[in-house]
Amino acid sequence: MLRILTLITGLVLMGACTQTQVYEEPESLGEFKLRVNYAFAEKAKQGPVSRDATPKEWEDAIQNAVDIRLGRYEGAQEYDVGISLEGYMLAPPGIPVIYNPKSTAIVLVNVYDVNNKEFLAKGKQFQVLEDTTGGSAFKGSGHERTKEEQMSGLALKVADRVEEWLAEEHKDNGWFDRRPDLIQPLETEAVTQNPAS
Repeated sequence: MLRILTLITGLVLMGACTQTQVYEEPESLGEFKLRVNYAFAEKAKQGPVSRDATPKEWEDAIQNAVDIRLGRYEGAQEYDVGISLEGYMLAPPGIPVIYNPKSTAIVLVNVYDVNNKEFLAKGKQFQVLEDTTGGSAFKGSGHERTKEEQMSGLALKVADRVEEWLAEEHKDNGWFDRRPDLIQPLETEAVTQNPAS
């Protein structure tokens, strides 16, 4: 029995230590700068046992999280990011230990290059699950968290995943690399003249 309790405690602590933080180290995003952050949730499908949430509540939560994560980059090239919430389930109170559903959200992401007037990506899909804490592991998310806390947590997971994805695309495919028109030409004239002459 002691061994089992120790194992469970270790797993709970591990889950708590790997929670997504609001403010994490920035990724490498080249010349990325967020111009428009748009969230759309009017057509989101609500899971059958989910707590209720309005489209406006979801849109505010997602936009706030994206602003925090992507609004901090100060590159020289502007991009628009649009996120459409396709479906969600906000876990209701369950039966502690026996039935503890986790909240989840499914989104589609568009990225638009403002200068080139073209989409870098349309309809990239992500599904995120809420983080597990010590309390939610035993009592369940529905007992441990309010609806607002669940939504904020999922919105942060969405923003975090999108940020990681953009960094992957920058590294692998050159998204957000400095455009040639932003590269300063080298001086062709000698500039080593003695200022005292």
